Amino acid sequence: MVILVALLIAGSGFFQYLDQPLPQGQMGPEAEALAQRLQGAAGVPAWAQTGAVRWIFAGHHHLWDRQRGWARVRWEDFEVQLDVDRKVGLAWRKGALLPAAEAQKRIEQAWRLWINDSFWLNPVAKFFDPGTERRLVALPGGEEGLLISYRSGGATPGDSYLWLAGEDGLPRAWRMWVSIIPLGGLQASWEHWITLDTGARVATRHRLWRFTLELQEVAGARTLAELEPGPDPFAALAAYLVPAP
Repeated sequence: MVILVALLIAGSGFFQYLDQPLPQGQMGPEAEALAQRLQGAAGVPAWAQTGAVRWIFAGHHHLWDRQRGWARVRWEDFEVQLDVDRKVGLAWRKGALLPAAEAQKRIEQAWRLWINDSFWLNPVAKFFDPGTERRLVALPGGEEGLLISYRSGGATPGDSYLWLAGEDGLPRAWRMWVSIIPLGGLQASWEHWITLDTGARVATRHRLWRFTLELQEVAGARTLAELEPGPDPFAALAAYLVPAP
């Protein structure tokens, strides 16, 4: 979905005059404090207790076992189960296990889908990740924004996001300077916040220009067993990564 938006924007000269330069800001205690306030409003401390999450974004069905660092991604005819740090796993098409060469292509594709879609799930939790920089930005009208720049990590290091807070303290929007979109400062709303069973909060609707991106069927729990009762949905991956002696 984000790629589609990028292509549509790139194909329209009408948007070029809207292109904005990356704002300047100041690092320091005030930026750190604003980042912490936004995280507190979004229930980020409870995110650490959220061991498993399930959601749908742009037609991609995700199950994330955060305790083991494993993800299941389903789209079209494909299912991939992978270790997200090592980018290794298994892939199926229409229920048939794919051979190694084709599987690796689908694993790479699933990893990129997971990177993008999990970032839209809860980027507020990543404010203090390694490789991030936080700056306080003074905006017209006396408003202050928090500029988060990712110098490393993910699929597109170098991206920056200017976060804007609402009256309730929750993030209400961000403006993006990202490599995938050739228009600097494109704004997306952060709204329709829900609270997971663990207390973590997730925004499920984002409006940007004429488009609306939605996260659907979002659910989280302390453990995968609580979220998905029954047999381990990652049993095949577990057997692959940790073969029996």
